[in-house]
Formats: sequence, C-alpha cells, structure tokens
Amino acid sequence: MIEPSTGSTDAELLAEPRLVVEPGVAARVSAIAAPVLQGMGYRLVRIRISGEAGCTVQVMAERPDGSMQIEDCEAISRALSPVLDVADPIDRAYRLEISSPGIDRPLVRRSDFERHLGHLLKIEMAVAHEGRKRFRGTIAGIEGDRVRIARDDVKAGEDAEILLVMEDIGEARLVLTDELIAESMRRGKAQEREMRRNLGLEPPQAAHAKISEKTTRNTKPKTKPAPTNTKKHRLAAERARRGEIEPDEGD
Repeated sequence: MIEPSTGSTDAELLAEPRLVVEPGVAARVSAIAAPVLQGMGYRLVRIRISGEAGCTVQVMAERPDGSMQIEDCEAISRALSPVLDVADPIDRAYRLEISSPGIDRPLVRRSDFERHLGHLLKIEMAVAHEGRKRFRGTIAGIEGDRVRIARDDVKAGEDAEILLVMEDIGEARLVLTDELIAESMRRGKAQEREMRRNLGLEPPQAAHAKISEKTTRNTKPKTKPAPTNTKKHRLAAERARRGEIEPDEGD
C-alpha cells in the first residue's frame, strides 16, 4: 500500500490530472473551465449539469490544499462566466453555479484517493469490473493507477477486496460518516492556523491557558485578619472583668 504523499507543491497539485472525468456535454464544459481555474490557482473537481431551474451548470473547484471560500467562488464566477459565454458549450440558457466539493466530495485525482485512505466511498464504474458497476467500501490502498477497495457490500463467492482502475471509474464519492466529519474539522482548524500564521496573526489563546489564569486569580493569597487572642487582649479583658477599665480600652 502506498501512503499519501505529503511533499507535493501547489504547482504540482495544480498540474495533477483528473483520472475520473465527466462524459458528454459536461466534458466540453470541463475542457473550457479547467485551464481558466488552473490559471487562477484552483483545481477543477467536477462538472455537473442538471435540469434544476431550467438548466444548472455546477462547477466544483478547490485550492490545492482543499480549501474553498465564498470569495473564491465569486472570483471564479466572474472569470469563468464570460469565457463560457464566448465558447458557448451548451445550446440552451443555463445558470452557472460555483461551489466547493463538500465533505462527502467526489474523488477525481490520485491524490484525492491517497488523502482519504481508510474512508468509506461509493463507486459507479464507467467500465464494468467483472460484470459489475457499483461498489461500496473503504479505500485500502493505491497501487499505481488503481485503487484497492475493501468492500462492505460483498456477497457470497465475491472477493472482499478489489482493485479498480481509476480511469474506468465514472464517479467515486465519499460517504458522510462521523470519522469523515471529524477529520474534515481537524483539517479546517489546521488550515485556519496556517492562514493566521501567514498573516502574521497570533493564534487564539489555548483553553488550558485561560483555565490556568482563572486558577491563579482564585488562589491569590488573601490578607489575614489581625489575631485577637493575644496577651494584651487577655489582660485587658481580665481588667475589664474586675471593673478596672472599660471593655474596649487598650484595643
């Protein structure tokens, strides 16, 4: 099994080809959109064309590190819309929609499968594998241009693990699980910390530091009251008892 690569630069990630691609009209749109996005520093993930609202062309994109903000979507829309208007790859009116891939994202590049080793996914094959087109299981490893899947939909007489050629896959999409959500949150926090470092901002104060500060305030020594059981006080009390002085004399 090949472990995920960690030393790729942004330029290398931008140039990495998609192995899982769209057919038909969506392929024509992706051929126009991909170089525009790459020139802006983004990677094309997937093109979807649906009949929603008449016709919707959805362009999924991301930065090389997997992040995608609303500002990124707006910038891509402004740049891509006029290019598509000129190229005119769709013969009817449509609405352009730019989005991030989402947590349960499509996997389209080798690095996508590497990054999500151990996670559950569903696969629809463009080319049938041993007479079957649909599979479900966890990503067990990457071997060259193939992905190893540990199946959870295996039936009697079938192999528990299979090797699928990535270029034969029509669509591979992660299944939303607690583990996937937790990992996505960890990555999001790491990206936020990296962004703050790049901007020269101090990271937020750690929770344990706040607790320590509170404890310090609560345990600060207090001024003790002066003792009242001294020899001077006892003598004054005895004289007062004998009527020699008033009780508060000598305090």
